[in-house]
Amino acid sequence: MLAGVLLGFAYAGSPATIADGVRIAGVDVGGLTMRQARQKLERRWHSLADAPAVFLAGGRRWRIRPAAIGLRVDWAAAVAAARRDGDGFGPVRGFRRLGVRFFGADVSPPAQVYAPALNVRLGTIARATGRPHREAAIVLRGLRVSVVPARTGHILDRRTAAEVVVRSLSGFERTTVALPYRDDAPTVTAADLRPTLVRARIALSRSVRLALGPTYLRVPRWRMAQLLVLPARGRRTLQIAGKGADRFFVRLEHFVNRPPANATFAVYSDGVRVVPSTEGRVLDVPATAHALLVAALSPAHRVAKLRVATRQAERTTADGQAMGITGLVGAYTTYYGGDPNRIHNVQLVAHLIDEHLIGPGQEFSFNQTTGERTAEKGFLVAPVIINGELKTGLGGGICQVSTTTFNAAYEAGLNITARTNHSLYISHYPQGRDATVNYPDTDLQFVNDTGHWLLLRTWVGSDSLTVALYGTPQHRKVESETAPLAVTGPPPVNSTPDPDLYVGETVVESSGSSSLATSVHRKVYDAEGKLLYDNTWYSSYRAEPKEVLVGTKPKPKPVPPPTTTTTPTTTDTTTTEPSAPPSTTESSTTTEPTTSTEPTTTTPPATTTGPSGGF
Repeated sequence: MLAGVLLGFAYAGSPATIADGVRIAGVDVGGLTMRQARQKLERRWHSLADAPAVFLAGGRRWRIRPAAIGLRVDWAAAVAAARRDGDGFGPVRGFRRLGVRFFGADVSPPAQVYAPALNVRLGTIARATGRPHREAAIVLRGLRVSVVPARTGHILDRRTAAEVVVRSLSGFERTTVALPYRDDAPTVTAADLRPTLVRARIALSRSVRLALGPTYLRVPRWRMAQLLVLPARGRRTLQIAGKGADRFFVRLEHFVNRPPANATFAVYSDGVRVVPSTEGRVLDVPATAHALLVAALSPAHRVAKLRVATRQAERTTADGQAMGITGLVGAYTTYYGGDPNRIHNVQLVAHLIDEHLIGPGQEFSFNQTTGERTAEKGFLVAPVIINGELKTGLGGGICQVSTTTFNAAYEAGLNITARTNHSLYISHYPQGRDATVNYPDTDLQFVNDTGHWLLLRTWVGSDSLTVALYGTPQHRKVESETAPLAVTGPPPVNSTPDPDLYVGETVVESSGSSSLATSVHRKVYDAEGKLLYDNTWYSSYRAEPKEVLVGTKPKPKPVPPPTTTTTPTTTDTTTTEPSAPPSTTESSTTTEPTTSTEPTTTTPPATTTGPSGGF
C-alpha cells in the first residue's frame, strides 16, 4: 500500500498542467497549462478556420467551409474537459494520469453551428444524391387499372451526416470524409394493394345511378374514373375526391339545391292571405360521395341515394299566420307624369320599399329601407328641388313616393315621427301633406303602433302610384283640417342685364311666386272613440324669384327732320279768278259740318312695354 501511495505521488505531477497523453482534436496538449493549451489550439484553428473539408456523397465531392455553416468551436471548454481527465487529489491524480499516459485520451471540442445553414447544405446533397423509396400505387390507363410495384430507396442519413460534418470541420485534419447513407424502405407494397385493385376494377366495371325520389341520374364509367382517387403515396384505399369530384358535385348542387322560400302575403279585394312557405334542399356532399362509392363497389346493387338536408324558411307559414296581416289599414294614391327619367325613378324606389314588413313597435325609415340612391342602383338624373331651386339631379322623383307613403301612414292614423315639407310649394300634392327625403339626413319615419305586423305594398301604374299598409284593421277615425294657403311675402326680384334690350326696356322672364305657409291639423281616434293623436304639421315654402331682363343697349340718337326748299310762285295778274290749290295724290272730300251735343272721345293707341313670360 505504501509503495502504491508513493507511486501515485510520483506520477501526480502539477495540478496546474494537463496530464501527459491527452489530445484535443488530435493535438497533444499534455504537460501544458490550460492557458498554453488554449493558445496553441486557437493559433492552429485560425490557420484552418477558412479551409474547407471535402465530403464524399453519391460519388460526388462536396466542399463545405466552417464559416458557411456558422461553425464556432469552444476551445476553452475543450481544455477544461482535458484537464479533468487527469485531475484529482494527491496519489489519486497520479494513478489517473498514469492511466492517461498508457491509454491516451482524445477530447472532441464542443462546437455550435447555424442549424438552418447546415440543413440547407445537407438538403442540397440529399436531393442530388439520394433516391427516395417509391410506394406501390394503382394507376389508371384509360378505364383499366394496374399496380405499380414499390421500390426501396437509398437516402442520406441527415442526422448522422450533420454530426460527421461538424466533427470534421471542428478538427485540424482536412481529409475526405464519406457521408453516411441508409436504405429507405416503402410502407406499402404491391401485395398490400391487391384487394384494393379488385375493388377499383369493380368500381369501373359498370355505370352507377344516383336516385333523388323518382328521378335517376346516370354516372357512366368514364365519369367514375374522374371521381376516383386511386391509392398512391402510401394510401391504400379508394376515395371519391379531387378536382374532378369537386366539379361534379358543384354541377350536382345546381340540380339538387333549392333555397327555402319564406311565407308571403297575397292581397285580394276581400283581405290578405298567407302564401305558404316551402322548405329548402341542400346536397350533403360528403354523405352523397360515400353513398356513391359504396354503390360503385357493389357488383350487383349499383344505385346510390342522393343525401340531402332540408333548410327551413326564416318565415314559415305558421309565422306568417301569427303576424296578423289580414286587411287594409291605410292607403293613398298620387298621380305623376312628365319627364321619363322621373317616372323611372318613381317606379324604381317604389319597388325598393314594396313588400317591406314593419314589426310591432318598429319605426319605419324611408332612407334605411331604400338605401342611398345611386347610379349603380339604376337611378337616373331628373328634375329635383335643391336648396329651394328647381334643378336636375340623381334620383329626382323619389319624393313622389315618400309623399304618397306619408299620406298612407297619415290616413292609417299611425304615429308619424319625422316629416319635412319641400322647400317649394308643389300644387299637385295634397296641400300641407307633402314629404321630402334626402339621404341620409332628411327622412320620413313613422311607428307601427298597431300591436301587429304591417305590410307595405306599392302599385305603380302608368300615371299613378298607390301605397297601402296592410295588417290587422284598427278601424281608426282620422279627422283632418287644412289651413288656407297664406302668402307670407312677395317674390324677390332678380334683375339680369340684357345687351339686346335698349336702356329703359324690361322683359319679365318669370313672374315668380310669393312665399307661402299652411298647416294641417290631424286628430286620430281609436275604434272606441278614444283620442290617440292630436298633431299639427306646419309647412313653409320659399318664394320663387321674379326674373327680369333689364336693357343695357344705348338708345340710338334721334334722326334730324329733312330740310324743305320753297320755290317762288309767279302770279298771273290778268286773271280775275283766284289761283287753284296745288294738286295732291290724296282725293279731297268736302263735307258739311255737323253739330253734336255729345263730347268727342278720342281713344289713344295701346302701348306695349315688351314681352312677358311665365313658368
